[in-house]
Amino acid sequence: MPVRVAHYLRERVNAWRSGSVRAQWTAAAVVSVLIGASFLVSLLNRGWMPLPAYFLWLLLARILLSFRPLLVVASLDAVAGSLTVALQEHMTAIYVVSIVEFLAAVAIVVYVAQRAHSDLPSTLSEALLGDLRDRLQAQGRVPELPDGWHAQTAMLAANGVNYAGDFLVADLSDDRRALELILVDVCGKGIAAGPAALQFAGALGGLLGALPSEELFRAANNFLLRQHDDEAFATAVHLQVDLVEGTYQITSAGHPPALRWDVPSGEWVIDNARGTALGVLPDPELHSSQGKLFAGEALLFYTDGVVEARSSPIDAGIAWLQRTAQDAIGSGFAGAADRIIAQVDRGDDDRAVLILNRGPAAPSG
Repeated sequence: MPVRVAHYLRERVNAWRSGSVRAQWTAAAVVSVLIGASFLVSLLNRGWMPLPAYFLWLLLARILLSFRPLLVVASLDAVAGSLTVALQEHMTAIYVVSIVEFLAAVAIVVYVAQRAHSDLPSTLSEALLGDLRDRLQAQGRVPELPDGWHAQTAMLAANGVNYAGDFLVADLSDDRRALELILVDVCGKGIAAGPAALQFAGALGGLLGALPSEELFRAANNFLLRQHDDEAFATAVHLQVDLVEGTYQITSAGHPPALRWDVPSGEWVIDNARGTALGVLPDPELHSSQGKLFAGEALLFYTDGVVEARSSPIDAGIAWLQRTAQDAIGSGFAGAADRIIAQVDRGDDDRAVLILNRGPAAPSG
């Protein structure tokens, strides 16, 4: 018998976690029974079930229920809690104030639940949002690279939130020779840009490795145009690297210019790939550049939040980044992306830095 009860309860919990409408109403019925039992107890002895107990059922309903079941349960809770106080033999002003405060709390909870768009309880909505964030971050993990190559990223979301419209998509060929990376900055920032970033990341993930860079960006551009949204646009930069030869191609769609660490000159050189943003024009202008990374050299990519400031032109921001990046690699490339992002003030735009570097040549003999 205990095993069957445990199995039944486990099934009910799993159904609730799935967001099932039936499970929502089942949970609402359980909470309603608890409210009814509380009211009966309060009729027998009001000291055993005072008004604060009904706040507990309201809080439980907010955690467990989506809007419609919550509305029913909150209404029942409001009536039961108010009657518990109103049936006092000697009503005083403080009792009236407590009823008003309780009804205001019920109204606030219902209003907040009504503003949610997921049609899920708050706990499931938060879990879903966390899962979306984790999936977006997982797509941006660079695979383990062959010996001699190292990639690192650092991101800083707007206003201190954990969701950003800047993201990375990476792919390494089965023979571990061809590496492709796309760094993207979608319109918007923070939580507002998160859903669009996840959707676009999924689309790019399906295209990466299957199309040449310009065709990939044109397909991505068509995807954004099909959203029929004036704010559905993004800047992006695509990098293809031959990890044996060290040759690379950079294709830019409106993204800030990449920087290349040039060993002979000992400075970060600005790459000349340019272009227009995706999702704006039916035929975006795309520019590419080619080069080769020798031992000890690196490429640095970043989003515009790293270099843009209202009080200065972007060229000044890029010059600042060249100096900052040079200082950051003074003690080696390891951790340089984090050291760069730490120098950027947290503000109202997302920021991301990506560095791919080729290690120094192995000593001969």
